[in-house]
Amino acid sequence: MIPTLVIGLREGVEASLIVGIIAAFLRRSGRRDALRQVWIGVAAAVVLCLAIGIGLITLSQELPQRAQEGLETVIGVFAVVMVTFMIVWMSRHARGMKRELEEQADNALAQGSATALVAMAFLAVLREGFETAVFLVSVIQNSSSVGSGTAGALIGLVVAVGIGYGIYRGGVRLNLGRFFKVTGLVLVLVAAGLMMGAAHTAHEAGWLTVGQTQAFDLSWLVRPGTVLSSLLTGVLGWQPRPTVVEAVVWLAYAVPMLVYVGWPRRQARKPAPAVTVGEPNAEGA
Repeated sequence: MIPTLVIGLREGVEASLIVGIIAAFLRRSGRRDALRQVWIGVAAAVVLCLAIGIGLITLSQELPQRAQEGLETVIGVFAVVMVTFMIVWMSRHARGMKRELEEQADNALAQGSATALVAMAFLAVLREGFETAVFLVSVIQNSSSVGSGTAGALIGLVVAVGIGYGIYRGGVRLNLGRFFKVTGLVLVLVAAGLMMGAAHTAHEAGWLTVGQTQAFDLSWLVRPGTVLSSLLTGVLGWQPRPTVVEAVVWLAYAVPMLVYVGWPRRQARKPAPAVTVGEPNAEGA
């Protein structure tokens, strides 16, 4: 549940942040007609992302066993590539993200066009939703409990939507740099676990045959049904008896990425601004 909750929260906050800022700009500018279009665009993007996730799950279930393993490998590696790009990009741009979004929205309104803002909201939700769908499908496929994994994702998304609504109303302050750094560290561990899972399914598909000797035995530590086992297998992706190639793949991804995300970055002269969008008004909007 923890990995899918973090995925849903992180990706949901990114999309909610963009939509919340755009919606607040349109509300303050009196463009409620365009605001309605934004919500329609957001709903359409959500439906498309759900269709993608359902399509991936259906396709994997209808394939022969060996082909299923191959598809899981491809989805897993693709998910890791996407989340790695997202983590790296956000590590560099989180502090200035609010300012950049406000500038883009302000320019669009200055040119008298709200269509660009509607497109921004639609594409933001579509992009984050697509990443979420692929990442969640891969994580849930490697999870021992589909129900708990799905529940975790839903909880994360609900919390993210709540944060987005608070941003729209102007009552939520969020330190983006700190938020994305903490969630980035967790996602690095989740992605490393996906890499380990991809190495396993690649072997099952007949694509990877080297390094298949047992690296070590963790069965004394990873005992099914325990909280520690859930953390090690669910978050870190470790199995009771990992092979050499699985252990190498996990370490090769996790170590440099943890160092990159956790490395202290040069602080600006002013503290990182918290996100506060919208302003109270007489009508309580």
